[in-house]
Amino acid sequence: MAMMRLRREDPRVVGTFRLHRRLGAGGMGVVYLGSDKRGQRVALKVIRPDLAEDQEFRSRFAREVSAARRIRGGCTARLVAADLDADRPWFATQYVPGPSLHDKVNEAGPLSPAQVASIGAALSEGLLAVHDAGVVHRDLKPSNILLSPKGPRIIDFGIAWATGASTLTHVGTAVGSPGFLAPEQVRGAAVTPATDIFALGATLAYACTADSPFGQGSSEVMLYRVVHEEAQLAGVPDALAPLLASCLAKDPADRPSTLSLSLRLKEIAAREAHGPSGGPLENGSGAGAGWERAERRPSDRPTGQRAEEYARQRTERGTAGTSSPRPHPSRPPAPRDAAPRPAGPASAAGKNPRKTGGRTGRRAPASRPTGRNGSRTPVRTTSGGRRPGPDRRLLRQRVIVFVVVTLLVALGIAAAQGCQGPARGLGVERPAPVAPPSGGVDGPYGVGEQNP
Repeated sequence: MAMMRLRREDPRVVGTFRLHRRLGAGGMGVVYLGSDKRGQRVALKVIRPDLAEDQEFRSRFAREVSAARRIRGGCTARLVAADLDADRPWFATQYVPGPSLHDKVNEAGPLSPAQVASIGAALSEGLLAVHDAGVVHRDLKPSNILLSPKGPRIIDFGIAWATGASTLTHVGTAVGSPGFLAPEQVRGAAVTPATDIFALGATLAYACTADSPFGQGSSEVMLYRVVHEEAQLAGVPDALAPLLASCLAKDPADRPSTLSLSLRLKEIAAREAHGPSGGPLENGSGAGAGWERAERRPSDRPTGQRAEEYARQRTERGTAGTSSPRPHPSRPPAPRDAAPRPAGPASAAGKNPRKTGGRTGRRAPASRPTGRNGSRTPVRTTSGGRRPGPDRRLLRQRVIVFVVVTLLVALGIAAAQGCQGPARGLGVERPAPVAPPSGGVDGPYGVGEQNP
C-alpha cells in the first residue's frame, strides 16, 4: 500500500494513536497509518468535516460501528477503536500489510483461474462472518481487498450498514464505486447480503480480466449499465464464467448464497490447482501462502513398482510376524530376483564401521557370538528388545577361573602365616630362657642375686 507524508493540515495525534503516514483518501475521509503506545499499527480513518456535521450520518455511523465490533473472522480487518463523539468521528482498524487486489492486477495483469477461485473462496468466508454479524459491507471492490502474507483481507467497513438499512443517496453522502455497485443500491432499495455477492462477483471478474465487467465511462454511464445491461464476461475463464454470471444477476434472489458461493469456489480452486494455469503468484507479490493453496503438492502415495514392493513387504510382515525394513522414499526398491551381495574381506576392508549400516551416522551391527549349536544367544535389553550377548560357556569359564584364583590366593596367605614357626602355628607357648650362672648363690631375693 502506497504511503505519503503527512500534510500541514493533517493531525499528528488522534485519540491515543500517533499518526505517521497518509494511506489514502476517499469519499468519507482520509486514512492514516498510526500506532499506539505499544507499537501496534492501525489504519485510522478520520471522517470529513461536512459529514461530521450531519446528525443522521452520525447516528447511522454509531450503529454500524457497534455492529462492526461483532464481526469475527480471519478475512476481515478487525476494528480496534473508534470515537463517535469527537468533532470529526474516527475509527481505527487493524493495519494489513500488502498490496490491494487492484494494485496487484494493475501491475502484474490478470490472475489465473486457480488464484481467483482461491481468493474468492477466502473472501466469501469473510463475508459469511460479516453477514452473520448482521452487517453488509456495501462497498466491496478490488481496492478494498488487501493481499496480505496471511491471506486476503476485507477492509474499509466505514460505510457498512446493518441488514435492511437504506442507502445514503442524498447529495454528498453517496457511497460505493460505479461498476461494483449492485442494482438495488443504485435504485435506492434496501441492501441485503446479496448486495455483497454482486460486488464480489464484479471484483472476481476484474481479477480475471483486469477490467470492470461493465466497462469504463462516467459514473452515470456505469450506473446505467449496472441496472439495465448485462455484465460482459468474455475474458473470464470458462471455469468461473457461469458462477460469476449468477453472482451478477440483476435480481438479488437469483444470486447464490454466501455459503454456497464459498463451497463452489473451493471446488473450482481445487480442480484448477492441478491444471497448467494453477501456479501460485511470484515471490514478493504480497499475497502470501494464505491464499496460494491453489497449488497442491503431488500425493506421496507410492505407485507402480514401489507400490507393489510395499504390498509385498506388508504381506511378509503379516505371515512371518517380523518387520521388514522400509525402503527410503528417495531410493528405488531393489529388484526381487537380485541375489544378495556376498560380504568378503575385500569388501569390508577399509570401511568405517559407523557408516556401513545403511545411512550415514548409524553404527553397523556387531558380529553376534554363537553358542554350541551355532545359534545366536539373545539378551534382553532394558528397552524390551533383544540383542546378541556373550556366550554362556565363556561366562562359566570366567567364573571358574575367578573361583580358582581366589582359592589359590587364600592358600598362599595361609602358607605364609605357617612359616613363622610350628609353635605359633600350633598355638603352644615356648618356655622362657634360663639365665646362665653368674657365680652367685641363691638367696631370698631370687636366682643369681648376691647376698647383701
